Amino acid sequence: MARAELATLLVDGEVTVEPFAAQHVDGLREACAQDREIWEIYPVNMLDDGFEEQLKAFHGEEGWVRFALCHAGRVVGTSSYIHPSPENGTVMIGGTYIEPSVRGTDFNHRVKKLMIEHAFACGFWRIEFTVDTRNKRSMAAVQKLGAKHEGTLRRNRTTWTGYVRNTAVFGLLKEEWAG
Repeated sequence: MARAELATLLVDGEVTVEPFAAQHVDGLREACAQDREIWEIYPVNMLDDGFEEQLKAFHGEEGWVRFALCHAGRVVGTSSYIHPSPENGTVMIGGTYIEPSVRGTDFNHRVKKLMIEHAFACGFWRIEFTVDTRNKRSMAAVQKLGAKHEGTLRRNRTTWTGYVRNTAVFGLLKEEWAG
């Protein structure tokens, strides 16, 4: 269950989840710029100068396994495994952004299915998701995967805008996963 084992290419037809590399930077910058308003409810800013700052932070984060999300060879977003804990069998999937062109399709479901199945295949037995409670679309998507709402952390995180958010916590156990 090593971090390196999580960082592998995952493929479902034209949907690819690729370990994040230098060749993904420009595509991710373009994808992030496709929905300027959504960044108000994200903990970080991936627009303009904020993109460069976060990209530098990406490389300094020890507990993240980052991916570029691609559709038909084009970068349309990002997601990560966060703080994998092999000794506890837990990993979080988060830091997800998907551009509007593939929202409302089965793209996110296919990406998350690949990531969930890979984490379980690597020996993890619990996957966590945390979502800003203002992000109703993401909360619905996580529940559609079969994750259970386990509670809400009230006023637990300050976003880049200064807003102090509430965070919904969801969990998915291996034995609950229906695929």
